Amino acid sequence: MAAPVVLVAVLLAGAVGVQVVRDRGWSPYQPPNPLLWVQSGPLLQRLVLGFDSLAADIYWMRAVVYYGGKRRATGPQLSYDALYPLLDLVTSLDPHFRVAYRFGSVFLTEAYPAGAGRPDLAIQLLQRGIARDHGRWEYFYDIGFVYYWWLRDYQKAAEWFLKGAEQPGAAEWLKPLAATTLATGGHRETSRQMWTQLLNSDMTFIRSQAELRLAQLDAMDTIAAVTPVLQRFIDREQRIPRSWQELAAAERLARVPADPTGVPFVFDPKLGFIDVSPKSRLWPLPIESRAHVTPQLP
Repeated sequence: MAAPVVLVAVLLAGAVGVQVVRDRGWSPYQPPNPLLWVQSGPLLQRLVLGFDSLAADIYWMRAVVYYGGKRRATGPQLSYDALYPLLDLVTSLDPHFRVAYRFGSVFLTEAYPAGAGRPDLAIQLLQRGIARDHGRWEYFYDIGFVYYWWLRDYQKAAEWFLKGAEQPGAAEWLKPLAATTLATGGHRETSRQMWTQLLNSDMTFIRSQAELRLAQLDAMDTIAAVTPVLQRFIDREQRIPRSWQELAAAERLARVPADPTGVPFVFDPKLGFIDVSPKSRLWPLPIESRAHVTPQLP
């Protein structure tokens, strides 16, 4: 029994020694090409002899390590060129590797130098996921998010949210999200139609959200209608009114404009921007382009 115990002790001491050397600054060898010699998914599938899932896990770990290493790197030569090919290999080996599709798309969209800065490749990867992984609704949502957050294409984002909502087992909130996205992008009439349809939902939460969003759209319409009145005052007086009362008196408004809940609108006397009051349950409104609702100041 003594020999095995001594052997274990020697191996343990060796492992500790290796870790000490590593902790003191030794860095492992990094091959110049992180894909090594194989860059073809079908070829790699033949080479792994049926161990596709295991190989996919290994290449996924390589992709994560590669991405993490690039995030920590500095210098003008920083490049994420191998990231998409790595993710392509992972998803070729395992077409149902959901984490690779979803997190991989995040790696690709993250703005350079924290990420690849390639939302186009992220969308391409997720579309492969839709084709290979039974059209899961999550991939439609992720594509919509890329269009919304990184490309600021609200129309496209809403289209993908709606496509996702049509998939089996899709989340109930996808249609409301599409409607909100359209409102955010300034497409209020289309958004109103969608929210009106959702008033007939079987879910109480969805119906209450539809009522709230429709009221917000009404408030946004009122702001758009009142803004020319404010602009008329600014053009004539060459200044912003000191209060709503002054504007109402000067422009012969019957009363201070209020949102659908009865709470008066507010505006910043310095900027002249009209908005719902923070005291209103409609606040905050969806963010949209201010070009159509912001008066031109003198």
